[in-house]
Amino acid sequence: MAAPKKGRGSAGGQDRPGRALALILIAMVALTGGMFLADQPTPRLGIDLAGGTSITLEAKAEPGQESAVNKTNMDTAVQIMERRVNGLGVSEAEVQTQGKSNIIVNIPKGTDSAQAREQVGTTAKLYFRPVLTVAQGAPTPEPSASSTDKASPSATPNSSASDKATSPSDKPSPSATTQGRAVTGALKADSTPTPKASDAPTASAEEQAAAAKLQKRFEALDCSTKAGRSKAAQGSKATDTVIACEQDGSAKYVLGPAEVDGTDVKTAKAAINQNNGQWIVQMGFTGGGAKKFQKITGTLAQQQSPQNQFAIALDNEVVSAPSVSEALSADAEISGSFTQQSAEDLANVLSYGALPLSFKEQSVTTVTAALGGEQLKAGLIAGAIGLALVIIYLVAYYRGLAFIALLSLLVSGILTYTIMSLLGPAIGFALNLPAVCGAIVAIGITADSFIVYFERIRDEIREGRTLRPAVSRAWPRARRTILVSDFVSFLAAAVLFVVTVGKVQGFAFTLGLTTLLDVVVVFLFTKPVMTLLARKKFFASGHPWSGLDPKRLGAKPPLRRSRRVNAPTDPKEA
Repeated sequence: MAAPKKGRGSAGGQDRPGRALALILIAMVALTGGMFLADQPTPRLGIDLAGGTSITLEAKAEPGQESAVNKTNMDTAVQIMERRVNGLGVSEAEVQTQGKSNIIVNIPKGTDSAQAREQVGTTAKLYFRPVLTVAQGAPTPEPSASSTDKASPSATPNSSASDKATSPSDKPSPSATTQGRAVTGALKADSTPTPKASDAPTASAEEQAAAAKLQKRFEALDCSTKAGRSKAAQGSKATDTVIACEQDGSAKYVLGPAEVDGTDVKTAKAAINQNNGQWIVQMGFTGGGAKKFQKITGTLAQQQSPQNQFAIALDNEVVSAPSVSEALSADAEISGSFTQQSAEDLANVLSYGALPLSFKEQSVTTVTAALGGEQLKAGLIAGAIGLALVIIYLVAYYRGLAFIALLSLLVSGILTYTIMSLLGPAIGFALNLPAVCGAIVAIGITADSFIVYFERIRDEIREGRTLRPAVSRAWPRARRTILVSDFVSFLAAAVLFVVTVGKVQGFAFTLGLTTLLDVVVVFLFTKPVMTLLARKKFFASGHPWSGLDPKRLGAKPPLRRSRRVNAPTDPKEA
């Protein structure tokens, strides 16, 4: 009696497929709703389909410093390159690491690819420059002394600067000519603490013209826009007096020639001040860098605000502008309203200036929008042909069971499409041509899982069982085969994703995703639907078009009848 009871209980669990179907329906509705809420109704297209330029860069370390190619430094390089590319006015550029030492830069159509290649392939420049003038990031309405006298609090560097640097200057900004004189004079040991207006006439006519031009550019500069920040960052040299923007655009600066180079920084790390518990950034300099830093800080300490500040400028964008109150030695620290994240970010920037990293261009692929559209069309046609062949085979061989397979393929397609659409804004996934190929291959993998289950059911019917017991008994064996097959496919996709770089990873990622979805669809949709349809007369009676006709399958007589025939009837034989 225990065995039948167990069988009924097991069947009862399997005869309630509504829960699984409800679960996958809820998942489909949630994913579809999320897709539209994220305003991403279609998957993002890669460069080879949408058109644009893809640049692959490989990080190279100086001999003996191979450990510099690590995740922290690569992430810092990605951030710098992203700022550079976005500074060109590109709104959808993608910069991401691939593997341990490669960076992929995808630039959409409509961008000057030559300029972009120059920007991303150049090593970042980090300089310490004296601050001559600071003002709010928006352009000055009217170039006059009254309009530029004071910098509003919003113009002051935010959490990246020190406490003293956060106070705006209450003194009138120097004139353009005085700014040029302040650069040279402020950096000499015998310079006076504050530039004098009487020094202006000593400048040559050429110097005065250049200074006036710089002043005009400074007043017109709008650091609140991406275009303005990009314009300010272009064409600067270490020996030039330059204008620069705060990274967030809240302030703009006139900066003197660089006195300390990023390569002079030996170490930089975020730490907690043991006295007050606040986050600080600690810097250490090389031997030559320490001398330069001590000299510039000693000179700046004699100046009035804002000319007692030095700007840490990365690619001519001001990352931090702390003030100086005394001459500093080889070891220094920057304190202020730091959070852990902002302190670590500044330390990474300072460390990057000393990184022995350079990037070698591995490959550059440029695809026109027309060619991308043709490739996408060809990929969709190939997918449609593959799907049509699968459907023809299923209908011809499995007949009514093909209806279940097609419904399962539809569910798998919906899940794949919505997830790919959501992964675009979530992790930057872009559908490229190899990814389309992976999706096409996945059609066969998914169909193979249905075929395994259908054949197991047919085997049970050939053994003489009716459909409902056959569906239940076939599932455990089919389940094992499906899981093993999908595991091998997923393992191959994972290995391919790890060991390859670039577009091939799109194929591996799509193949792995669809393999996982195949397991979900078979377990939560195909099996429950098969259980429900096994109760219908069309399938249960073995209709010739059901694909489960016992006569066509060569079924044996029922198992119970066979046992009765073979049983001994003569008591003597017993």
